[in-house]
Amino acid sequence: MSENINSPSPIQPLSVGNVVSAGMRLYRSHLKDYFLLALRAYIWVIIPVYGWAKCYALIALISRLAFGELVNQPESVSSGERFVNSRKWQFLLMMLLMFLVGIGILVGGVILVTLFSVLSAALVGGSGQQGNPASILLLIAIAIVIGMAAFVAVLWLLTRFYLVDVPLAIEENIDATSTISRSWELTQGYVWRIMFISFVAFLITIPIQIAVQIVSGIIQLVFASLIEENPGFFTLVYAVLILALSFGGSAVIVPFWQTIKAVIYYDLRSRREGLGLQLRDREI
Repeated sequence: MSENINSPSPIQPLSVGNVVSAGMRLYRSHLKDYFLLALRAYIWVIIPVYGWAKCYALIALISRLAFGELVNQPESVSSGERFVNSRKWQFLLMMLLMFLVGIGILVGGVILVTLFSVLSAALVGGSGQQGNPASILLLIAIAIVIGMAAFVAVLWLLTRFYLVDVPLAIEENIDATSTISRSWELTQGYVWRIMFISFVAFLITIPIQIAVQIVSGIIQLVFASLIEENPGFFTLVYAVLILALSFGGSAVIVPFWQTIKAVIYYDLRSRREGLGLQLRDREI
C-alpha cells in the first residue's frame, strides 16, 4: 500500500459510505451544471457518429469537473469542455473498443454454454440414463453453479473497465487504448469493493427510476385514447414526450454515477500514486 509523503501513516481507502457520500455531495453542489451537461450529451445522441463522440466526451467531462473539486483545482465548464472536445474521437474509439470487448465476452459465454450443453448431452446419453431424475437434477445443479460463476466473472470483467472514460477525460498522454489499460491497472485488487459501491449507488437511484416509470405510465394512459382518435399527430407527440422523459431521467441519474466514478478514481490514485488526502481533510 502506497504512502503519502506528507503523512506518516499509510493511506487508507475511503469506506463505501464515504465514497457514496462524497459523490452525493458533489452531485448536489453542482446539480445544475452536471444536469445540463448530461442533458446536452443525450441530445447529441440523436446525431450519428459525431453526436455520439460529443455525448461520450460531455458525460466524461462531469467526472473531470468532479475530480477537479476533489483535488482543490476546480475548473470551469468551458475550460473542461475544450479539453474533452479535443479528445472526442478518442472517446468514440474507446467506446468502439469496449463494444468489441463486450462482443468478445459474449462470444466466450456462448462458447462455454455450448460446450456445457454438448458435454451434458454426451454424459447423459452415454450413461443410458436419459430419463433418470437424479442425472437431470445433477445437470441442473451444475448448470446453476456454472451460470452463477459466469455471471460473477462477467461482473468482475466489467468492473475492471469501470473507469475507462475517466483517465481519458483527466490525464495527459492518454488515448483510447491506454485509458482502457489504465482502468484495468487502477481497479486491480479492488473489484469487489467497487462492485459494492456500485450496488449501494444503484439502490440510491431506484426512487428516480421508479418515478420516471410512473410518469411514463401516466403519459401512456393519457395518450392511449388520443392516439386512437388521431394516430399520426398524437403518436408523434407521445414519442417526443417519452424521449424527453428518457433524456431528462438519464440526465438526473448519470451525473451521480460520474461523480461516484470520480471519487473512486481519486481514491485509487491517492493510494497508488500519492495524490494526497484533500478529500479526507475537508468537507466537500
